Amino acid sequence: MTRHIAVLGAGAIGSSIAADFAKAGFEPAVIDAWPEHVEAMRMHGLRVTMPDDDVRVPVRAYHLCDLASAKLEFDVVVLASKSNDHRWLAEFILPYLKRSGVMVGAQNGMNDDSIATVVGRDRTIGCVVELQAELWTPGIVKRNTTRQGSWFAVGELDGQYSQRVREIEALMRNAGRCDVTGNIYGAKWTKLIANTMTMGPFGLLGLKNREAAALSGMFEISVKLGRESHAVGAALGYRIEPIFGLRADEFAGSSEENLVTAMKTLISHVGGGRTAPIHDHIKGRVSEMAYISGVVSRRGRELGIPTPANDAVTEIDRQINRGEIAMDASNFERLKRALGQ
Repeated sequence: MTRHIAVLGAGAIGSSIAADFAKAGFEPAVIDAWPEHVEAMRMHGLRVTMPDDDVRVPVRAYHLCDLASAKLEFDVVVLASKSNDHRWLAEFILPYLKRSGVMVGAQNGMNDDSIATVVGRDRTIGCVVELQAELWTPGIVKRNTTRQGSWFAVGELDGQYSQRVREIEALMRNAGRCDVTGNIYGAKWTKLIANTMTMGPFGLLGLKNREAAALSGMFEISVKLGRESHAVGAALGYRIEPIFGLRADEFAGSSEENLVTAMKTLISHVGGGRTAPIHDHIKGRVSEMAYISGVVSRRGRELGIPTPANDAVTEIDRQINRGEIAMDASNFERLKRALGQ
């Protein structure tokens, strides 16, 4: 099944995964919308620097427009774009996905059901991603987590431990540690909770993760965000579970203790970098927080569950996206005021 592979969305995460696939001999098609990045990969290959490695590999790089005449079909498509782009990219790649092929949604957020309405539930595999990287220069990625420090979980939407999900597990192990889960929705919501606790407030400030986490009052706000996100997820029927490679005995406390464990583990993995919304804001792009904190706010309203902290993060992020305010450390005071602190 893994003979013909595409990585669709070659940002920092997608490029890191694609480079490891190429290093392992899979020759993935790497497809992206940034023309300069595609041309750099064509001319010089893909370079990914890591704390313990420096990968330089040739790759088959494609502009989106190339696929119309490339006569390609894929057994596996790893969709690694931002959540904002998941649906139109699923529609875009659909003609090139074999009937027996699968799409692996390697994204933040809860996009699998949406992807499944395009390609079919029988061709959708969920994926939780923990890999931190930066892409500023075409063709060159700075990956801040080693392979041992990177983690994936993959799972069938129906929870079955199928042969094909085992094959996807083996494929993803080329880029980091990988587990198969029978609770992919719960695993993805647990990651979403951790993201609302970190990516959400940190992404408003422009600071490195450790700097943001150290601010006075940030821990309390993060816990409040996590409580809200957990309450909404529980009402939706999602069961949180150990992620980031944590063992069951490390995740055996109260719900709040487990949320803090997940948050602290995430920060320990990515503490030296800046979270993804900061990269988006610096590049003038709309962040994907509407698919993370914004999902908690929207589903909370539908369920009648108050989510004032996630509402505040979502609104401040919206104002940054619209250019009404700048991404700046002073937004922490704005967030605290919104929460009555």
